Amino acid sequence: MITQTQRVHNFYAGPATMPLPALERAQAELLNFAGTGMSVMEISHRSKEYLALHAEAQALLRDLLTIPANYKVLFLQGGASLQFAMVPMNLLGGDRRADYLVTGDWSKKALKEAKRFGTTQVAYSAEGSNFDRVPQPGEALSLDPGAAYVHLTSNNTIFGTQYHAFPDTQGIPLVADMSSDMLWRPFDVTPFGLIYAGAQKNLGPSGVVVVIIREDLLERCEPNLTPMLSYRTQAENDSLYNTPPTFGVYMLRNVLAWLKEIGGLAEIERRNKQKAELLYRVIDAHPGVYQGHARPDSRSVMNVTWRLPNEELEKAFLKGADERDLVGLKGHRSVGGMRASIYNAMPLESVQVLAEYMDAFAQKHG
Repeated sequence: MITQTQRVHNFYAGPATMPLPALERAQAELLNFAGTGMSVMEISHRSKEYLALHAEAQALLRDLLTIPANYKVLFLQGGASLQFAMVPMNLLGGDRRADYLVTGDWSKKALKEAKRFGTTQVAYSAEGSNFDRVPQPGEALSLDPGAAYVHLTSNNTIFGTQYHAFPDTQGIPLVADMSSDMLWRPFDVTPFGLIYAGAQKNLGPSGVVVVIIREDLLERCEPNLTPMLSYRTQAENDSLYNTPPTFGVYMLRNVLAWLKEIGGLAEIERRNKQKAELLYRVIDAHPGVYQGHARPDSRSVMNVTWRLPNEELEKAFLKGADERDLVGLKGHRSVGGMRASIYNAMPLESVQVLAEYMDAFAQKHG
């Protein structure tokens, strides 16, 4: 079996690090899944063994999030980028309208796709300050009371911002892209009409997207869409209208089982906050060397972003990080600087190594 000491400290934003126990389980079962004498990648998606796995993954997700019975759980393909189009394609027919809260590049892309299918408006934008914040509780939003839904991106990987409280939309269904922070903490599902999340950041490997959709929104979906892009069709067929991403669902099951085993979402929230506090404490302790991008009230627990005073220091920082097996720390070109993605699976030990390096680097160059 592999060990944590044989692995680098992986801070890539996605695809990202996965829990070692989930990987080890896959390693042990790779050639013989569920006693079949075959890999899960070789077995029919109609077999009783795969169907049991499919149902187990759905049940684990329902249990972890306490998803009510009037929601369907789907495992689809195409990632969040396809959901940018599927959401309005299904929900914006006729004279319906939708509001979008624009807090980063991904919500901008979601809005761009929605404009192809119906009427939209920007109910909030943080673009003027280079997306350094999200709306805070009680902050006024320009919501359309007749909107079919309000779309938001719960965590912004590029800019390092995150909703810590979701806005009150006065009964309008929330639609959320939670690709980069799904299951980082417990939250109430019921204000949401639809949640979608590409798996490759916090849930598993790339290739599968989780969709949680309330039944009343299913009933509103456009009835004449091509079947592969219809939530109705996918729900009626339990995500088995065509061959699903079976290995992705298998790994998703492994990750969900690990989450439940360690104590569920309350425990992972405790761990995540502990990791984030380590890094933000170092950033705040050395303001002459590190400048955080996100405003303190909007800081992400999943993606910590910061700049250094000049490109020479940033190159030196990355060189030193590489020497310590700290990989994936270069920030997105939209912001520059550094980004540490510390999703659920990121071990505390890796964050401690990074925090100690950051502190030492700041003391040397401050």
